[in-house]
Amino acid sequence: MAHIAYMRVSTADQRTDRQLSDTGIQWDKTFIDKCSGGTTNRPALEELKGYAREGDTIHVHSIDRLARNLVDLKQLVDTWNGKGVNVRFHKEGLSFTAGGSDHMSELMLNMLGAVAQFELAMIKERRQEGIEKAKAAGKYRGRPTNQTKHQEIRQLRSEGVSLRKIATQVGVSLSTVQRALAAPEENK
Repeated sequence: MAHIAYMRVSTADQRTDRQLSDTGIQWDKTFIDKCSGGTTNRPALEELKGYAREGDTIHVHSIDRLARNLVDLKQLVDTWNGKGVNVRFHKEGLSFTAGGSDHMSELMLNMLGAVAQFELAMIKERRQEGIEKAKAAGKYRGRPTNQTKHQEIRQLRSEGVSLRKIATQVGVSLSTVQRALAAPEENK
């Protein structure tokens, strides 16, 4: 029976110090993601899914560290519980055991998961409103173009390399390759 810690921060420069620091539990294994919680496609989370075994307990600081939408949250907890893995959210004081959890914990998980999902939607909406205001004021121009990569893209295309191979070789998305090739001359 292992005690497994899962921590997540949104950006690489944020720290996980405050998460699970006051539990007094000695972790057998710790998984840390430094990326958005808006998706379950996270490297450490994927590794944790393959690592957790029957009888283990996964400890998470708070619900929003594991998932930012109710569907993902329920799916993760239900999948782990189905495999005999317990899940504990320390901030909320909720535990979900493999043999079944009490109805009040289930209700709280659904409510708090819905709140986390709503909170994420509000953050996205406020961010978009801020971008629109900045654009209207002429202060927002988006991310600057990486001229070096654009030159490399144009060079590879002139050599007859396919768009998909260019994207892979340069390390960008296919849409970035298409934008670089479609950019007007003054941006080239």
